[in-house]
Amino acid sequence: MRYADGPGVAASIEVAADPARVWELVADIGLPARFSPELLRVEWLDGAAAPAVGARFAGHNRHPMLGEWRTVSQIVELVPGRVMAWCPMDADGRYGEPSADPAAAMATWRFELEPVPGGTRLELSARIGPGRSGLTLAIERWPDKEEAIVATRLAELRAGIETTLDGIRALAEEPRVPR
Repeated sequence: MRYADGPGVAASIEVAADPARVWELVADIGLPARFSPELLRVEWLDGAAAPAVGARFAGHNRHPMLGEWRTVSQIVELVPGRVMAWCPMDADGRYGEPSADPAAAMATWRFELEPVPGGTRLELSARIGPGRSGLTLAIERWPDKEEAIVATRLAELRAGIETTLDGIRALAEEPRVPR
């Protein structure tokens, strides 16, 4: 498995909650930071306040091997109640030339919801590349270990995805107190 192939990982979970409730949680761009081992915080940019195609937000991240960094993500697909996808980009040029082009994103992330009997099937996926990232720096340093580097990163992403999905399910399934 090579970086240039755009490898990815996905996990899904069944949530005993209405899709509208699950969507309410998924559409909160800050929510994954509550559960992710890497994403620390998120804020909207350019006056945006809700998901829309083209809306941008900053993500602040930390990894034990790379330290802390910021990405700027752009929502590239949105079907309210069903799909939200975004691409984090290296707008600050930490890993090479600065980029604000989703076609050169460091990754593509995607939530997908599907109604199922008794609730919602929620999938979260990530595809790495094609743009430069901390992963490309490691591969350039140890090109003979590219497959192991990519496999390790995909395992990290899968663990973070599963933790995030479990957290969303727990919140969605909590009894809601009427206001």
